[in-house]
Amino acid sequence: MAAMTAAFTCNADNDVKVEHLGVNNTLVRVEGDARYLLMPVQESNEDARINILVDGKLDRTIFVRLAKSKVDYQVPLDLKQYEGHNVILNVVTAQDRSSIREASNDACWSNFVLADTFDTANREKYRPAFHHTPLYGWMNDPNGMVYKDGVWHLYYQANPFGSKWQNMTWGHSSSTDLVNWEHHPLAIEPDGLGTIFSGSSVLDHDNTAGFGPDAIVSLYTSAAESQIQSLAHSSDGGMTFEKYPGNPVITLDSEARDPNMFWYAPTGEWILMLAHALDHEMLIYASPDLKNWTLRSSFGKGLGAQDGVWECPDMFELAVDGIDRKKWVLICNLNPGGPFGGSATQYFVGDFDGTTFTPDLDADGKVPTKWMDFGKDHYATVSFSDAPDNRRTVIGWMSNWQYAAEVPTMQFRSANTLPRDVSLFTGADGQIYLASTPSPELVSMRDKLVKKAGRNTLSEKPREYRLPAENDGICEILLDINPKSASSVTATLSNMAGNKVVMTYDPAARTLAFDRRESGITDFSQDFPAVTVAPLLDSADELSLRIFIDRSSIEVFADNGHSVMTNLVFPEQPYTTLSVTADGKAELTSMSIYSLSPSK
Repeated sequence: MAAMTAAFTCNADNDVKVEHLGVNNTLVRVEGDARYLLMPVQESNEDARINILVDGKLDRTIFVRLAKSKVDYQVPLDLKQYEGHNVILNVVTAQDRSSIREASNDACWSNFVLADTFDTANREKYRPAFHHTPLYGWMNDPNGMVYKDGVWHLYYQANPFGSKWQNMTWGHSSSTDLVNWEHHPLAIEPDGLGTIFSGSSVLDHDNTAGFGPDAIVSLYTSAAESQIQSLAHSSDGGMTFEKYPGNPVITLDSEARDPNMFWYAPTGEWILMLAHALDHEMLIYASPDLKNWTLRSSFGKGLGAQDGVWECPDMFELAVDGIDRKKWVLICNLNPGGPFGGSATQYFVGDFDGTTFTPDLDADGKVPTKWMDFGKDHYATVSFSDAPDNRRTVIGWMSNWQYAAEVPTMQFRSANTLPRDVSLFTGADGQIYLASTPSPELVSMRDKLVKKAGRNTLSEKPREYRLPAENDGICEILLDINPKSASSVTATLSNMAGNKVVMTYDPAARTLAFDRRESGITDFSQDFPAVTVAPLLDSADELSLRIFIDRSSIEVFADNGHSVMTNLVFPEQPYTTLSVTADGKAELTSMSIYSLSPSK
């Protein structure tokens, strides 16, 4: 019998050697010196499992959609950490092949490249101009957000090896103004306990954990065969983290994730909210030192929206209507089960005594379901810990699990919402609601006042206003509307390509609708074309709107954030015209349009 031999492939510079061991198994040997190994990706392909061997020992396992018939883009494996060592990638592909010869023809094998740089210059038409995005790759939940020494630290769920969900890691960006973000190396990477799911960070002012005064301490979910909770800390202001050798610190025999912790002064201890995902409840723990946790109670079974898994909790205390009265807010993200399909953010208002959260009841004696945002693209919203001036500042993931992996971008996927400061107010029905207003730092983005209008009568004949053309039409619009006798007032954003977004105010129903069915590219998902509707919770007839338009999103804040809608849009051309009409007689009390320059 003839001896079996492997098939070999080398790239042009002979610095990467490929050895095909079988129809599904290949070795990629790194034989040159460079900072990065660029790996070729084809998004429509299945994940390949890549075991990274360093000097013959398994360092870690990653999953990459290696190219089969074409290369969509490349992702970097940073080789700096392996300098001076022998590196081999043991690749197991998912697709079947009839022979090694057929397997060796896959596009990926001749497109592994060693390079000293990785180009992150934007190549995307729809990359936002003033929302946080990753430099490349996939992003979902914001997590671990903390403010320290004048810097806002935003950590987030990241896949550094592709633009679809996989290889969950904590990415890291920071900002001094909540507008311009600096990108940093990955903060917390997968280990033997699993990949790194969402969590939270706090400043341990009194050194309760023993890592030093004001150390940043983070809790996150280690996800593998089970979901367990692990601890890490940073002594250099959040730039690097050291994992606690005693991990995990919380284990359960059921699925639980996304730990969110805060200091509770009345009892002098840490409180932790943990999403008991499939049980549709939040577990409440307490600890003196961030390491040893005791289960105190649970909340949520049978309450609120129950159609999807519960995730990404947050809890904090706020003043009601800006006065001395205070209430606690429990944020509970869920997927699916949102008001317009897919993922969304609900919340509960109530009281907390250090052990139990007790929700407020409505006039019928029931726990009402309340939504933080009435668009389709607002999820995993959580707040920064230790924000200055007693602010409670939140950021969400600006997408929806229904189509997040299919939106028309590829270099990166997903952005964060604008930062918002939240507060509590009393609605017309006597219920207490959560308001979300654009954080005050965002005013700094305003460049020129390109249009200002005073009182104008509205009718069926459109009043049209040109939107600024700079920066692909990004702008901020302020509208004040008195409906008078009109049955509806409509504001339409449009362009010469026939794309349009229609926002309709119904004063009788006290609702604001957002129609994106003809907004531009919508056919990548049957769930994307949609009309979302927000209730207007104040009693006044007049409506005040603050609208932020970016290259691929529109955020609408009504009545000082008492009602909010966040929706993605992908216009074929930037929107160029705002037209306002009324079914009957109404009045445009005032209007301002600002061009935006976020990097001033």
